[in-house]
Amino acid sequence: MSVYDFTVHTSRGEQKPLSDYRGKVLLIVNTATKCGLAPQFKGLEQLHQKYKDEGLAVLGFPCNQFREQEPVKDSEMQETCQINFGVTFPLLGKIDVNGPDADPLYKYLKKEASGFLSSSIKWNFTKFLVDAEGRVVKRFSPTTKPNKIEGQIRKLLEGAKTETPVG
Repeated sequence: MSVYDFTVHTSRGEQKPLSDYRGKVLLIVNTATKCGLAPQFKGLEQLHQKYKDEGLAVLGFPCNQFREQEPVKDSEMQETCQINFGVTFPLLGKIDVNGPDADPLYKYLKKEASGFLSSSIKWNFTKFLVDAEGRVVKRFSPTTKPNKIEGQIRKLLEGAKTETPVG
């Protein structure tokens, strides 16, 4: 099993198979526009701009589970984040990351990369780095700034370029 086995919903309610990102390094983040960590949108966008042509995809999953800090409707999410934070990377449909209604993708991510003391997502802007094979490589805390992950992203992108295709 890998991240590519999951299908998520776009902010328009359409299904989006993560297999569409096969061969890319992914940075998956639960986001919230009213969170004190929302300035991280800028750092995530910088990573997106710098590495998207080399095979990085940043995927934002809005979540309203932490003090209701994501009041924006799915239909307005991409535009709101573009206007307020300059975001051009995909923001998918709003999800739960914890509890009985947690999105299956997040159940998988938490199982593959448990957090400190428990697997629960502690707050907005928890980040999961996924290699080009769809394997979860590492989990980063909400307070880890995106630029602190850049070196690991570069290593994964370099590794993806040097791998010999099978077949």
